[in-house]
Amino acid sequence: MSAIRYPLSAICCRPSDSTSALEHAYAGAERVTAEWARSFYFASRFLPPEKRRATFALYDYCRFADNLVDARGDRPVGVVRTQLADLKHHIEALHAGRPCGRRRWLALADTMKRFPVPLEPLLDVLDGVAMDLEPVAIPDFATLYRYCRLVAGSVGLMLGPVLGAPNGALEDPGVRLGVAMQLTNVLRDLGEDTERGRLYLPREWLDEAGVPHDPQGALTAPGLPQVCGRVAALARRHFEDARRAMQDCDRRAMRPARLMGATYAAILARLERRGWSQPELRVSLPAWQKIWLAVRYGA
Repeated sequence: MSAIRYPLSAICCRPSDSTSALEHAYAGAERVTAEWARSFYFASRFLPPEKRRATFALYDYCRFADNLVDARGDRPVGVVRTQLADLKHHIEALHAGRPCGRRRWLALADTMKRFPVPLEPLLDVLDGVAMDLEPVAIPDFATLYRYCRLVAGSVGLMLGPVLGAPNGALEDPGVRLGVAMQLTNVLRDLGEDTERGRLYLPREWLDEAGVPHDPQGALTAPGLPQVCGRVAALARRHFEDARRAMQDCDRRAMRPARLMGATYAAILARLERRGWSQPELRVSLPAWQKIWLAVRYGA
């Protein structure tokens, strides 16, 4: 999938409070979500319009932050850190209720006005994507968990108020679901990540299995299935923990989260059936299975 690149000027536009500008901002957020996160986009379609638009605005923010790092091209690390810091200050200002002076963030600002989205996970995402500015080195599972918690668990915390969960009710299932989904992404994207010189598997587990730290060498190491199996087992555990925790939340409000969890759990199951001898072969769900999941978990 081609990268959507956002130059720095995209977050420094002239202010506008017009309805047309706001609608344009929400439409742009929806396009980004549809392009980059098809499963998330599909699950969001089960929400009422106002909540659906808010989820698009939040995803658009997370994707923008991620692309500042992953689509930075030849921009130096220092420049990207400055852009992330600039974005952080602007998000803090929006969250404090100050006027939105950048057209790029009108949809996000409007979402913050309509729903009590907490500030901490919005900033956690920035800390998470910043971890990818340096060569990826995951010494242990605690580090991998922290990374997953920042870049994905935080999304669950943002979405809680939008979905209508009582204050704090989605904190545990939201984080667990986000971590499970990101662990699944780590396994699904092994081939793609190694092309970027990245390997998100814990080095302590690689050492135990005799797998080299070099990403390309790791892909063909005999011990790789052992390490991937451990990550998959933890992902399954977090999916199950999230599923049980969501049983204590409002069923209607949790429909998109349940559907996302079921979709990613199905992807994980397909990865395990495929095995780890050819991790560069990307796994996806066929249309019939997506429809079946939507009927079962979207109702």
